[in-house]
Amino acid sequence: MNRKIKPLMIGVDIGGSHITAAIIDFQSNSVLNHSRVRSHVNTHGTKEDILATWISLLKNIIGNHSTEEILLGIAMPGPFDYTNGISLIKNMNKYESLYLVDIKAVLIDQLGLLPENIIFRNDAEAFLHGEVNVGNALGFDKAIGITLGTGLGSAVSIAGKTTDANLGVSLFKNGIAEDYISTRWFVKRYEELSGKQVKDTKSLVDLYDHDPIIPVLFNDFARSLADFLFPFIVAHDAEVVVIGGNIAKAHTLFLNKTQKTLRQQGIQAELRITSLWEDAAMLGAAYSHVTGILAS
Repeated sequence: MNRKIKPLMIGVDIGGSHITAAIIDFQSNSVLNHSRVRSHVNTHGTKEDILATWISLLKNIIGNHSTEEILLGIAMPGPFDYTNGISLIKNMNKYESLYLVDIKAVLIDQLGLLPENIIFRNDAEAFLHGEVNVGNALGFDKAIGITLGTGLGSAVSIAGKTTDANLGVSLFKNGIAEDYISTRWFVKRYEELSGKQVKDTKSLVDLYDHDPIIPVLFNDFARSLADFLFPFIVAHDAEVVVIGGNIAKAHTLFLNKTQKTLRQQGIQAELRITSLWEDAAMLGAAYSHVTGILAS
């Protein structure tokens, strides 16, 4: 790239139902709010429909800028070949039609971007990388990041090297961690105890003061979260754990109990809620152009 050209850094967050992108200002270490664009994505749609939604949004934010200017950092859920930009998502109930599609090649072809200016990053890894560089893990040498939502994302950062931990599928209790620490656990467990169905965790929060079952659910969740975090923190001697995702928005209902349980077990690591929310992954992905992807 011609170094006389001032680069335009764009962070992209691809989630289970959306794509969000924004221009990143690294002088202020923030997202330029006026630049933020977001679109709903039908993750069960055809390859053509999904890619058309992504390309349309990215063309919107790129505008008339020279393609040589663009540095694109994309936070993407796995499994994914992040080096080559190829989707490996299969049997995940989302983005099935993109299996083995060379996403990077599509972006190069449709947007005219330079191959070296496109970086893909695991979404949980990008979340923590953003928090380590400009968020609530800034200044800590050993940090853990988890995202609580439809699934459980996990990452670890040691001396600035941020890597995906992929502990959502690790053995936990009578299944895997995601079975107990995710939106689907709340929905399933509430139906088991009440016979009623809810859509998501927010629905439970709205009913919290009116249904005695719901405080019990959040207490159980807090305990499960502590049980999950304990060996993770010990393994990496983590100083801080930053928590994001939609369930984190209900942190007043579980975080203190989780922290207290860990303290009783001798864990001094501080639990913090993200200060960046959705911006964390966009910042972390784009920030890889500045720091490089330090993880091996």
